[in-house]
Amino acid sequence: MSTGLFPAYLDASATAPLRPEAREAMLAVWDGGPGNASSVHSFGHRARTVVDESRAALAAAFGVRPSEIVFTSGGTEANNLAVIGAALARPRGRHIVTTPLEHPSVLESCRFLERVHGFEVSLVPADGSGLVSVADAVSLVRPDTTLVSIGLANAEIGTVQPVGEIPAALASAFPGTGAVPGDRPLFHIDAVQAAASLPVSLAKGAWPGAGVDLMTVAAHKFGGPQGVGALIVRRGIPLEPLLHGGGQERGARSGTENVAGIAGFAAAVTALHRDGVGTRAVALASSRDALVGRMLARVRGAQLTGHPSERLPGHASFVIAGVSGESVLVALDAAGFAVSSGSACAAGSDEPSPVLIAIGVDPDVARTAIRFSLSAPLDLSVLDRLVDIVAREVGE
Repeated sequence: MSTGLFPAYLDASATAPLRPEAREAMLAVWDGGPGNASSVHSFGHRARTVVDESRAALAAAFGVRPSEIVFTSGGTEANNLAVIGAALARPRGRHIVTTPLEHPSVLESCRFLERVHGFEVSLVPADGSGLVSVADAVSLVRPDTTLVSIGLANAEIGTVQPVGEIPAALASAFPGTGAVPGDRPLFHIDAVQAAASLPVSLAKGAWPGAGVDLMTVAAHKFGGPQGVGALIVRRGIPLEPLLHGGGQERGARSGTENVAGIAGFAAAVTALHRDGVGTRAVALASSRDALVGRMLARVRGAQLTGHPSERLPGHASFVIAGVSGESVLVALDAAGFAVSSGSACAAGSDEPSPVLIAIGVDPDVARTAIRFSLSAPLDLSVLDRLVDIVAREVGE
């Protein structure tokens, strides 16, 4: 993707710019005429072929079988299906381990299970950088724990969690289990924010590896369309469907498939992997580090939030005590820069970020949060102009 398409768009954690490959794939579906992937006529067969080929492409990208991909309407639905669907389908127990840093779709699913189904939820504490300890996570696991859900990376502060170490720790705590867990907790990761920035694979020997039972991804973080995502579900793991109907997606998720969206999803992921996720991560990290250095040097009172090194390569987030975060965003927007005050799912809320509160940030300071998330490397001249605007608004 060209780095010059949207040089002032710095809100990729909310949604990434649509890749041309995704647009072309969707147009090809729309221009090809109508077709329901469940229909038996030739138009239906064409739609089914698009869905099947897209499923295979995503499976190859993430190191899983095509049959382990369940298409959804996005990351929120996939997280709901992972947490609620997995918890209700297993007789093991009614206890879940997660963290206070999770996306609302995970935390609200856990609260639903508490409120309606009598589950108990334990939260793994995070340190001041937003990092959780593997030992702390495993220490909360009990004989009746049915699910451990930890996000691969946080959308607001960018911290990347050591999730690759958790399956081995769980296996050690629950020895003697087979490939399909029956008497150990399932392990779910929300990879919506991380999978487009880091080389994420569930293949054996990869990172985070074959020990992950369920993984959530969403198309619009890769430069695909909004409104489509997927839950990767390891073979043999039961799910209680949230949507009931025609039994699409092998009964896991009923509803007519979004054929064009699925095609765009697969095209975006395929293009990203073709270009090299690791190479892109290095380039993004270079721009991120340049931005962090300039912000801390030039902007009075700016403090980096999240882990200084274990963070998403294109993500830089700050708080600036005593400054209105909204006024900084307005000034940047007036200059053509699109940035965020935190998670897009909390936009419009006057409450301080629960994520920042969980890592010990004062509530008043938490309201000053600013997040920059890059979809492509930036020229230093662009970074300098950006930081100049923030510094002037804060007061040099």
